[in-house]
Amino acid sequence: MPKQSRASKREALYKGFYGYLKGVVIRYVSDYHFAEELVNDSFIKIFNNISSFNALGQSGDISLSFKAWIAKIASRTAIDFLRKKKIDFAKDDISDIPFAPIAEAQVQSTEAKDILKLLNELPKTQQAIFNLYEIEGFSHQEISGLLAIPENVSRSYLSRAKNKLKSLYSENFKT
Repeated sequence: MPKQSRASKREALYKGFYGYLKGVVIRYVSDYHFAEELVNDSFIKIFNNISSFNALGQSGDISLSFKAWIAKIASRTAIDFLRKKKIDFAKDDISDIPFAPIAEAQVQSTEAKDILKLLNELPKTQQAIFNLYEIEGFSHQEISGLLAIPENVSRSYLSRAKNKLKSLYSENFKT
């Protein structure tokens, strides 16, 4: 069997994971053209840093570890894009806005695919923080560092996002 060239390996990787990374990016950036650009930017970063991928100490399944690694690159690329577009993650004064925390059991009982459809209806800040925390698995401390916001702001936006999603879900999917 002939040896596969570096370019054809990259092309296979691109074709194999394009849709997956587009799904990751579209959770942050709903504009189709920007999302495509960010997916391509993510692949450039992946190709430039593929030698740093190390599955040791992670999941026993190397493909799951790789998908997690490239998803993290894509989500950070999308967050960097939002930051450059001057999405101000700390613009609201949250100290005087009342909000009721949502019970975790309530979130887990809703259909994940329905919630993902509703994400585009959230304000960009809430959408980004919900994605980072609930979908990508970042901690509030990590989100704080990524977005240069206090941890309590991250928690507040997450709570608001959950409340808004709960409300939207009730309006759209329950009879």
